[in-house]
Amino acid sequence: MTTPQHDIRLVLADVDGTLVTREKILTPRAIRAVHALREKNIIFAITSGRPPRGMEMLVQPLALSAPLAGFNGGMMVHPDLSLIEALRLPRSTAQKTLDLLKDHQVPAWVYTSTEWLVPDAHGPHVAREEWTVKFPPRETQDLDAALDDVVKITGVSDDAALMQSVASTLQRELGTEASAALSQPYYVDITHPHANKGGVVHTLERLLGVPATAMLTVGDQPNDVLMFRASGVSIAMGQATEDVKASATWTTASSEEEGFARGIERFVLGED
Repeated sequence: MTTPQHDIRLVLADVDGTLVTREKILTPRAIRAVHALREKNIIFAITSGRPPRGMEMLVQPLALSAPLAGFNGGMMVHPDLSLIEALRLPRSTAQKTLDLLKDHQVPAWVYTSTEWLVPDAHGPHVAREEWTVKFPPRETQDLDAALDDVVKITGVSDDAALMQSVASTLQRELGTEASAALSQPYYVDITHPHANKGGVVHTLERLLGVPATAMLTVGDQPNDVLMFRASGVSIAMGQATEDVKASATWTTASSEEEGFARGIERFVLGED
């Protein structure tokens, strides 16, 4: 038995590629690790670029009681999905984002507080995203009516180099108007400037009274680095890029090798 070096009172985990496998499986070992945290009075919370409805299937098996941070913190909800608070993009920023994505020929998905809107229901990644979040999108080319309730816009392309370039362009062009970051190599998420995973750490600090220094965060993508920086300690998944790993306190195995559970067992629970 190894004694953990830090006083950890809350664990905040990313979902896709972290808590669940590439095939979106929540393994029995991951479930056991979360329940073991609860036995030690350590709060467990999740954050994701997914809409809150797309996180609902995790509530029961993990017996979640802390707020869920959907849309990378753009919507905070209770485990029954009732709203705590939402951070929407200003209409002008949403329109500017859509124009920039169009200029780069990157299809855009628009998420409002209640809907997922796509230009083509048969477009790249739509079917898989529907399977992941467990609800269908609405196909539409007319987004005008939705622009006053935009919580997240996602640009979608399988051209990884293009997506890195688009993410940089969005960061530069939007400046302080929005937060833009890759959540997967093929997704760039644009949210309210305070709706990022670093912001989630501070929102949970405010809502639950747990200092950020007593939080451990776990993730695998560039958009997880902000929560690594905001929390006391952090774990990067084994499949993360070297830059992401370098931003974390520790590195664990990949999501395909029980990396989440193994990281919790070793660095939080003190198990060898």
